[in-house]
Order: sequence, then structure tokens, then C-alpha cells
Amino acid sequence: MGDGDLLIGSAEPVGSPFAPPVKRSVTIAGHQTAISLEPLFWTALREHAHREALPLNALIARIDVARMAVPHPPNLGSAIRCWLFAQLAAARCDNDDNYSQ
Repeated sequence: MGDGDLLIGSAEPVGSPFAPPVKRSVTIAGHQTAISLEPLFWTALREHAHREALPLNALIARIDVARMAVPHPPNLGSAIRCWLFAQLAAARCDNDDNYSQ
């Protein structure tokens, strides 16, 4: 592993946290759409999908449904980043609660 490589969850190096976005095509509700996310977010998203035993497209579709339920929905890439951050924050709170007991 080189200097600047990061580890997320598994021991998989994902490169610099400042890598440019990577555009990928996904199918949501039978429609193709392109999403641009930094590699760090693609890796975290794949890990969440794996933990929930879901295909990546199914997890993205869930996030998309939640995104569309708010009054002023952000673009899908932003919604995914926010969702991942919320998951991280929730996991941290759970860990903090476990330590305080």
C-alpha cells in the first residue's frame, strides 16, 4: 500500500481521499442513470450494500426514494454522499452509546 492510501472497513486500499469523481452508470427502476462519486464514496457504498446483502443498484434505489421524499431533493450524487455520512454518524453514535454503558 502506498503513502496516502486509505483503508475503509475492509483492508482494501482506496487511494487518495482527494481523487476526482468517477462516473458510473446504474439502473434504478428500470432506467439508466449516471452517478459521479469519488472512489472513496463508491467503496463505502459497495461496503454498505454488501453489509445489507443488497445489490448496489438496489441500495442506490433506496437512497433515491428517500431523496425524492424531501421537499427540495438534491441531485443523486449529493444524496448518496449525505446518506453515507448519516450512516457513519449513526454508527459513531451507536459506538459512543456502547462505550458509555
